Amino acid sequence: MVSVLALAGGAVFAPAAAADEQRAKEYWLDSYGIRDAWKTSQGEGVKVAVIDSGIDASHPDLKGAVVGGTDVSGAGAPNGQRGIGATPEHGTLVATLLAGRGHTEQKGKDKDKDKDEEKPKSSVGAGPDGVIGVAPKAELLAVSTWLGSPNPAGVGIEEQIPAAVRWAVDSGAQVINMSLTSSTTSWPESWDDAFLYAEQNDVVIVAAAGNRAGGTEQSGAPATIPGVLTVAGLSRDGEASQKASAQSIVIGVAAPAEDLIGGMPGGQYANWSGTSGATPLVSGVAALIRSKYPDMSAGQVINRIISTTSDAGVPGHDPIYGFGILDAEAALNADVPAVSGNPLGSIAQWITIHRRGEAAPPSPAPVENNVKEEPAVPEPTTPVAEEPRLEGDVLPGILVVGFGILLLAVLGLGVQQTLRARRLAQAEESS
Repeated sequence: MVSVLALAGGAVFAPAAAADEQRAKEYWLDSYGIRDAWKTSQGEGVKVAVIDSGIDASHPDLKGAVVGGTDVSGAGAPNGQRGIGATPEHGTLVATLLAGRGHTEQKGKDKDKDKDEEKPKSSVGAGPDGVIGVAPKAELLAVSTWLGSPNPAGVGIEEQIPAAVRWAVDSGAQVINMSLTSSTTSWPESWDDAFLYAEQNDVVIVAAAGNRAGGTEQSGAPATIPGVLTVAGLSRDGEASQKASAQSIVIGVAAPAEDLIGGMPGGQYANWSGTSGATPLVSGVAALIRSKYPDMSAGQVINRIISTTSDAGVPGHDPIYGFGILDAEAALNADVPAVSGNPLGSIAQWITIHRRGEAAPPSPAPVENNVKEEPAVPEPTTPVAEEPRLEGDVLPGILVVGFGILLLAVLGLGVQQTLRARRLAQAEESS
């Protein structure tokens, strides 16, 4: 059972400046090859499900981005587009980083100017202001969950998470973003079938590693589920974040997690940190890849991301940076050999080994103490040596023969004694 499940944005949200000042703060767009990747793909035609606290689709930077949604908590809006839980703004922050489209900010005299005199639109997104996401032309599915505090509707995480994953798959999601974590590496058995369903339907799942500042020293589920791409956090300088990233052998890739900027409900903005923010950056890259290579399997998409990283820390895979630091342009355009499966494992295989393998064998039928009917004694043969073995309560044939011979000997002796006694008695009578 997952004892604590919470959203992985551990830092306190700080109000940010106006929309027209946000784009310059998105340092990751240039530093991690995202702008270069846009020359090839911007996420067109790809649906990404955001399983989170709900998304405010009315945010100016998300206009037209959210194409559907649901609530699995029983306490949110039916379309998943109202923030709920302990951090209701969380889902909107994640969504803008993933697929924000920006907008054109009009203020003061600009509002009275002719439309032809408006600020020129950006080549990516709807305008030069606000937050632009990694995949600005991807479509979002909002799935609201109640996490971080008791759910007033009484629906537990054991039910919410599998329901959310299944709905996302059935609604056409090709990528699922889960900026949430738990306090344990294990997960409820109720999650198995849902993650297996996503695997069988070729869906990429990206999850947060969790934050040390939030008390997560080691990544918990869903990051630990085989096949899930787990994202660790980096500082602005590209070093492992000391506050915004847990460590774990399951980490696949590292991405920016500090000094982030995202949209808040009501058209506002906030500065924030945490692997909750790093995760949608990687999900966005997965969407770019799926848009460019629509026939590419989920395993190959993940392989492109982790095999084109810039190695950091100790050589090769490590529990801090995973396979390395995200490089969006390389993930999209590098020559990467195809793989036959997901390099991060398979939930199907895990279930076979760990769930079905743990099933207790049926209890053996009680052994009765009654001696079974003795088989007929065979004709004497030359004995052949055999390995020692037990045959229940049936006596070995040689033992039966031995008892028979002993019994005949006793009977013979008894007859002899009886005849001798009779002769002695007769002799006494005749005398």
